[in-house]
Amino acid sequence: MLETLKTIDEAIFLALNGFHSPFFDPIMWLFSDRIFWAPLYIWFLWLLYRQYPRHYWALLVSVTIMIVVSDQLCNLMKESVMRLRPSHEPQLHSLVHTLRGYTGGDYGFYSGHASNAFAVAVLVCNLLYKNSKYILWAALAYAFLTSYSRIYLGVHYPGDVLTGALVGSLIGTGFGWMYKKLYFRYFLLKFSNRRFSR
Repeated sequence: MLETLKTIDEAIFLALNGFHSPFFDPIMWLFSDRIFWAPLYIWFLWLLYRQYPRHYWALLVSVTIMIVVSDQLCNLMKESVMRLRPSHEPQLHSLVHTLRGYTGGDYGFYSGHASNAFAVAVLVCNLLYKNSKYILWAALAYAFLTSYSRIYLGVHYPGDVLTGALVGSLIGTGFGWMYKKLYFRYFLLKFSNRRFSR
C-alpha cells in the first residue's frame, strides 16, 4: 500500500515538475521566497491591528509561537521519517527540474513552506474574513502558490505539500480558536468587573 502511494506520488510529482518553462522559472522562485511575500504579510498585520488594536502585541506573540510550532514540528517529522527529497532521490534526481542549484536539505516529508503558509492563511482568514472580502482569496492564493512552487522547484513531492497544508491548516485553526476564545473571555471578564464595581 505504501509503495503504491509512493509510486503515485512520484508520478504526479514528475508530471507537475516537468511542466516548467523559462518564463515561469523566475516567478516560481519568487513565490518560494518568503521575502517576496513581505508586502502581503504587512497587509495582514495591518488588518489584524485594525481589528484587534488593544491586544495586537499579544496577537503578534501568538502568531510567532504558531509559526515556530509549525516549523519545528515539520523539522521533527523530517528527521523522523527521513524521506529523501525528489532532488536527492538517486532514482529520480536526474529527471528533476531544479533552479540555481537549489536542492534543499536531505529530507522533505513534510513541507515546512506549505505548513507555515497554510497556518498563516487559515489563522488570518479565521480572524479577519468578516472584515475584508479580499482576505480569503489573498490568503489562499498565497498558501497555494507558495506550496506549488516547492513542487515546481523540485524539492517536494505532492504528498509532502498536501501533508504540510493539512498540518498547517490544523495548527492555524487551533491557534485561531484559542485566540478568539481568550479574546472573548477577556472582554467578558472586563464587562463583569465593570458591572460589579458599580
